[in-house]
Amino acid sequence: MLEYFIGLHPVIQALIGTLFTWGMTALGAAIVFTTKNPNQRFLDSMMGLAAGVMIAASFWSLLAPAIEMGEGGSLPSWVPAATGFLLGGLFLMVVDKLMPHLHPNLSVEKAEGIHPEKKRRSTLMVLAITLHNIPEGLAVGVAFGAAAASFPSASLMGAIALAIGIGIQNFPEGVAVSMPLRQTGMSRKRSFMYGQFSGMVEPIAAMAGAAAVLFIQPLLPYALSFAAGAMIFVVAEEVIPGSQENGNSDLASLSLMFGFAIMMILDVALG
Repeated sequence: MLEYFIGLHPVIQALIGTLFTWGMTALGAAIVFTTKNPNQRFLDSMMGLAAGVMIAASFWSLLAPAIEMGEGGSLPSWVPAATGFLLGGLFLMVVDKLMPHLHPNLSVEKAEGIHPEKKRRSTLMVLAITLHNIPEGLAVGVAFGAAAASFPSASLMGAIALAIGIGIQNFPEGVAVSMPLRQTGMSRKRSFMYGQFSGMVEPIAAMAGAAAVLFIQPLLPYALSFAAGAMIFVVAEEVIPGSQENGNSDLASLSLMFGFAIMMILDVALG
C-alpha cells in the first residue's frame, strides 16, 4: 500500500492526505450523534491538543525545512523563512478582518468581518473554521510538493506525519462546529453536515499548494514558512484563547504540551 502511495503524483498524494484530515473533521463532527452536551473539560483539552499539534507542525514540518532550504542562497538562510512566516500571519489577519465569521461559543453580536449581520449563525461558524483550515491544507500540500522536489530537508514520510498531525487536531475542530449548533436546536444531521463541511477546503488548498511548489520551486521555502505563519496566527488568535476561556487553563496547557510532543514524535520518527 505504501509503495503504491509513493508512486503517485504529489498532487494526488496531497489530495489523499487531506481527504484523511477532512475525514477526521467529519469524525469529530459525528460526536453530535452521541450527545448534545459534551464535557467542557474534554472540549478544552482537545482544543489545547490541537494548538500543540499546530505549533509543533509549524516548526518541525515547515519552518525548519524552510530554513535548511534557504542555505546556500544569495540571501541569509533565515530571510525566506522569516519573510514567509510574517506574510502568512499578515495574510490570515487580513482575511480574518474581511471574511464574515463567528468563532464557536460566541454570540452572533461578536461576529467578525464585513457585514456579518447578513449571515446566519451556522454559516458564520462554518466560515470561521473553514478560514482556519485553509493554511492547514496548504501546509500539507506544500509538504508533499517539497518531498517530490527532492529537497534534502523534505521527505515523503515527513509529509505523511504532517497530514496525520493535522488530522488529529481536526477532530476537535469538527466538534467545535457541530456541538454549538446542536445546542442551539439544530438537528443532529444538519449539525453534523455543517461541522464536516468546514474541512472540505483542505483538499482544495492542499492540491493548490502541491502544484504551486512543483512549478515554482524557488518559492518553496517561502511557501513552507507562509503556511507556518498562517497556522501560528490561527493558534494565537483563536485556538489557545478558546481552550482557556472556560476556566480549564491548566488542563488546556498540559494538553497543548501533549499535542506538541505527539507532533514532534511523529515528525522525528517518520520524517
